Amino acid sequence: MQAISLKKGMVFKQEGKLIRVLKANHHKPGKGNTVMQMDLRDVKSGAVVHKTMRPTEKIDLVELTKKNAQYLYGEDGVYTFMDTETYDQYEISKDQLGDDVQYLIPNIEVSLEFTDEGKLIGIELPSTVVLTVKETQPGIKGATVAGGGKPATMETGLVVTVPDFINEGEKLVIGTEEGDYKGRADNNAKFN
Repeated sequence: MQAISLKKGMVFKQEGKLIRVLKANHHKPGKGNTVMQMDLRDVKSGAVVHKTMRPTEKIDLVELTKKNAQYLYGEDGVYTFMDTETYDQYEISKDQLGDDVQYLIPNIEVSLEFTDEGKLIGIELPSTVVLTVKETQPGIKGATVAGGGKPATMETGLVVTVPDFINEGEKLVIGTEEGDYKGRADNNAKFN
């Protein structure tokens, strides 16, 4: 596979290490050739690096096996998940999860990701989650979505830019790809 095909969440092998793509941007500087600018995390150590690759550079993509699971709880930097079919429990460190911990609320459904050797290396989040606003400036009456927005701290500690009319205690739909506001959560809506 070529580097240009890499997307967030993919895992590849490089120099004997498993590397997870956190961000991948196709970049064309004013002069010179197109490059891939990426934020990568070493799956084992949790170390994050910014790297530039040529789009045609060959990479060894790792096929992952996925199991449906439910997030149970986090304690002392270790997060516990339960396989929804076998009820087996798995623990993952905060270093392995990285920023994904900011989307974890009890009972959320995720996919556990395993290498072909059966090693658990991380999770795949749903595309959106519903989080409650813990702290933000008071809402402004008559404000529209088109306004500049304001920061809001969600129940998990994630900070999201939201429209000016949002108040503390509201449930919002947040995209897990970019950590962005998608809308107010409808009590009857099911997001995934």
